[in-house]
This record gives sequence, structure tokens and C-alpha cells, in this order.
Amino acid sequence: MTHFIVPDMDCQGCVGAITKAVRRHDASAKVDADLTTHAVDIVSTLDSGALAAAIEAAGYTIEKV
Repeated sequence: MTHFIVPDMDCQGCVGAITKAVRRHDASAKVDADLTTHAVDIVSTLDSGALAAAIEAAGYTIEKV
């Protein structure tokens, strides 16, 4: 599992956009997001760099954990 903090994820629309961005690269990825903590946990065959790039390409910032 890969864990990210995405500080500018603040609504369900953001969660949907992040999930969609990740699943464009891995259709079977499991994405769990917590709006309270801005945490995104992803189970995927992709490495963390590819996942981070997908989220950033969707317009979100990833805080290093």
C-alpha cells in the first residue's frame, strides 16, 4: 500500500478526481481517501512514483510523508 498526504484534497469531487486519475493507469487500483486527514491510501501494481505523478497530473499537491 502507498500512503500520501494531499493537502489540497478537500471535497468528494477531489476524491473522485484523484481516484479517476489513478485508475487511468491501473484500473484495478483500490483508492481510500480520508478528507479529515487529507490521507490517500492506494493499493496498486504501480510504484509510488507513478501514483504520485498521476495525482499531480490531476492538479493536486502531494506532501512528502
